[in-house]
Amino acid sequence: MIKKSPLIVVLFLLFSLNIYCQIDQLKKPNIILIVADDLGWNDVSFNGSEISTPSIDSLKLQGLSLKRFYVSPKCSPTRAGLLTGIYPDRFNLRGYVYSTRYKGGVPTDLIILPEMLKKAGYNDLAAFGKWHLGHSNHKYHPISQGFTSFYGHYNGAIDYYSHLRDGELDWHKDYKTSYDVGYSTDLIGSEVVRFISNTDESNPFFAYVAFNAPHSPMQAKLEELEKYNYDPKGEEEEYLIVEGHKGEIGMDVYGLKGRGNNLRQTYSAMVSSMDSWIGKIMDLIRLKGIENNTIIWFLSDNGGISKYGGNNFPLRGGKHTQWEGGVRAISVVKWPEKIKPGTESNQLTSYIDIFPTLENIVGLPASKGIDGINIIDVFINKTLPLRHIYLGKDAIVSKVWKMNQGELFKIEDDISERNDLSFENPSVVKKLTKLINHYKEMLPGGKPPTHPIGWRPPKNWKMPK
Repeated sequence: MIKKSPLIVVLFLLFSLNIYCQIDQLKKPNIILIVADDLGWNDVSFNGSEISTPSIDSLKLQGLSLKRFYVSPKCSPTRAGLLTGIYPDRFNLRGYVYSTRYKGGVPTDLIILPEMLKKAGYNDLAAFGKWHLGHSNHKYHPISQGFTSFYGHYNGAIDYYSHLRDGELDWHKDYKTSYDVGYSTDLIGSEVVRFISNTDESNPFFAYVAFNAPHSPMQAKLEELEKYNYDPKGEEEEYLIVEGHKGEIGMDVYGLKGRGNNLRQTYSAMVSSMDSWIGKIMDLIRLKGIENNTIIWFLSDNGGISKYGGNNFPLRGGKHTQWEGGVRAISVVKWPEKIKPGTESNQLTSYIDIFPTLENIVGLPASKGIDGINIIDVFINKTLPLRHIYLGKDAIVSKVWKMNQGELFKIEDDISERNDLSFENPSVVKKLTKLINHYKEMLPGGKPPTHPIGWRPPKNWKMPK
């Protein structure tokens, strides 16, 4: 009989452990989290829109549609909540965004999504597109917050072609200014494709893809406008000239290129550009042979805004409001290994659930002190526990009821919020009012500090240290 020496046994165990770790790593899915900016409920084909969105529709057909997915009614709060798993009110961010004059950002002592994934063995953690979570200091930079690379812009509402905001160039590659030329949606999409193409199939990656489309300023590409009957000899609507950006520094070059004949036409073309790149991303992961082990989670950060072309029909209200049109967002998840194609769910889910759900998927213990819950059961058609989701200000929603500004709706049957039932249900009003007041006391919200009046942004939006 041949006896194994202790050294051989140790080497064998180390080799086995290495193989096990590699296999375990392969089981962890690639994660692509795509966030649209101000996309309305009725701005995708599968919800009845005239806008052509074959790629987003494909995600729905091949995955799970979360039909009651709630977000904050504004950009920065939703982004902060999905990256942390907590209500943004906890760090004075609910009714505001980190706009150009604001200081601060997501607190650096919080563990955000890329930092969590790094603990699970993810090493390629890339952020693309709109950051909008702090630009006043180097410590708020995406790479300072756990991402390994960044390509995009710090602020919202940049010019799609010049990449200017407040007269300064806001386009960056990692920490450096980028002088890349092109339509921002194309630049973001092509960089995502480049990143995925260069990833190692043996290691999982995370791509946070935050398109600035279809947020204002309203600018589209000619080839997309032509899909919506653009007439180069037709007149333009005046809405596109200064709407929403009066007083913008560098107005002579801001937001003027790429305007269609009318608002909806331009908006539609912007959505189509984004949808096209989503399709190219899907094609690439299929070509690389990693489709089955890749999660693609697509959502909008809030509802659309009608004065910029968004359409939330049949939902009431829009961006900036706690009505369904502002806070009920499109959200679809594709994961071939776990989700049955064509699944739909009316369970109550939210932006703050993304962090704990992905935490569970990658095999980490649940974080304490967060507000979101792990919704993996929805992926496999199981029932979640009953819950409430605080929507900010005087709004809260449960499976059956929603209360906003003192009005009460049986929201599971009345998604348009037409029938106020507050007088017929005083006990429900009392209970939900008590919950709202509890959240207001626990989550006081607030406004980030601002730079003084007359302040001008740094050259090329370089973040100071």
